[in-house]
Amino acid sequence: MKAFGALSVFAFVVLGAAAVWMGGLNQDEGWYLYAANLVAEGKVPYRDFFYTQGPLLPFVYSAFTWVWGRWGILGARVFTLLLGALSLLFAVALARRLAPPDRRGTAGLVAFFLLGVNLYHLYFLAIPKTYAQAALFVTMGFFLLSRSGGAGRAAQSVLAAASGLSLALAAGTRISLGLLLATAGLWLLFGRRWRRLVGFTVGGLAGLSLVYLPFLLDPAARSGLVAAQAYHAARGGFDVVWTVGSFSRLVRWYLPVFIVLGLWFGCARRAGSGACGDASFRRLLLGGFLAVFAVQMLAPFPYEDYQVPIMGLLAAAAAAGFATLAGRDAPGQPLDGQPSAPRPRLFSVNAQFLILLVLGLSYACAFGSPLLEKWSTNGQDRFWSLKKESFELPQLRAVAKRIEALDPGGKELLTQDLYLAIETGRKVPAGLEMGPFSVLSDAEWRKLLAYPTAPLAALSGYTFAVEPPACGERPLDQQMEYWSILKRSYEFVERHDAFGQNATPLLILRRK
Repeated sequence: MKAFGALSVFAFVVLGAAAVWMGGLNQDEGWYLYAANLVAEGKVPYRDFFYTQGPLLPFVYSAFTWVWGRWGILGARVFTLLLGALSLLFAVALARRLAPPDRRGTAGLVAFFLLGVNLYHLYFLAIPKTYAQAALFVTMGFFLLSRSGGAGRAAQSVLAAASGLSLALAAGTRISLGLLLATAGLWLLFGRRWRRLVGFTVGGLAGLSLVYLPFLLDPAARSGLVAAQAYHAARGGFDVVWTVGSFSRLVRWYLPVFIVLGLWFGCARRAGSGACGDASFRRLLLGGFLAVFAVQMLAPFPYEDYQVPIMGLLAAAAAAGFATLAGRDAPGQPLDGQPSAPRPRLFSVNAQFLILLVLGLSYACAFGSPLLEKWSTNGQDRFWSLKKESFELPQLRAVAKRIEALDPGGKELLTQDLYLAIETGRKVPAGLEMGPFSVLSDAEWRKLLAYPTAPLAALSGYTFAVEPPACGERPLDQQMEYWSILKRSYEFVERHDAFGQNATPLLILRRK
């Protein structure tokens, strides 16, 4: 077991470092960090600047602005991955609790392989979006709920309340995760777990009040919160091809999870019911996952990474169920000294064999991931691969140094690529707090461009291209008008090809 644990930690360290340093830039990580900077300055989401997610992330991250203030996006990614690593540990602990007592070692290792040796999962736990924080609150909430079952009366209420609070904080990070509160509450209700239900309800309501009540009581903030939900709703429509494609990609990125889940489902009935662990709670995890998964797949553009915060639930349930197919973790007495119920010989598979199977599958999928090619190339020109001169994060750092050299000690930068604003330690003009997704009227755009205050402008292919809230492409003639206005105020300095997310040209301009 120790050897398998060492191999899993080695893979986690290597893949985590790759995700942090090699991982492609994402426009979102800039504006999430920028929102945290604004909160650190005393500004309030929805009221003082536009923000489209639950309000909790900017408040949590505002306590750590010194990290990216000193180390830029690299520091923010390391910090975010640490939050993600905590979510992995809670998922492992949850899998161990739900497995039969003499198979907890197997369940814990399998859960860690499925998540901690998954390059896609680690990448989205590393980039500063809502996923790492949300995943931490989700897995911690269900772990606390699982602990409440075998505790004393007072401890049951306390642990259940802490669970409800944690899941409420998850909903405060990503609003769609509020469904987990409802799912867990119904499980407690229909299972007649009254003491735990009361504690869970109190904790959940306290958490939701803590997160959302201040904004609901402030008319300006409440209006902004409603506008943020209208922003999401504006991307209307439903494209079955996009949805099927999203699900297909999710299965590809998490193939080991779905294989383990399939083996468990396929063999569990024939394997018998002995030593099954906490089957009821495993069903709760699956129910919670499916509830959030279904709602997020109904979004007009259901990106597969939306599911990252709840994949810990699926992996924990799959690992715990998969462990029931194994023999004891080691010969002799089980881990807690309690004998295990007998199992049919056909399905009493050696635990080390199953662990090695999942480890090999996880290694193969991680080190053979298409992400590694995507991060090192910009596609292909006929049969020639377009190799990147550097990974996107080092490229960002190099461009930031050029901006600093052109404008030493500068305070403002005209850009919609907010990871550049974070990396250079500069502010952007008011209204551009969400980068390409910022909502400005035509008149506001013209005023901003005609009377600029920033000494430098750094403009990529995203500039003026996206027309929120529908987020379609802005009419080309309108884009050209904006560029024409901009040219009256700025002159060309230099160009960087294949910059940032999806490798667009970046122009650096100086105010005349």
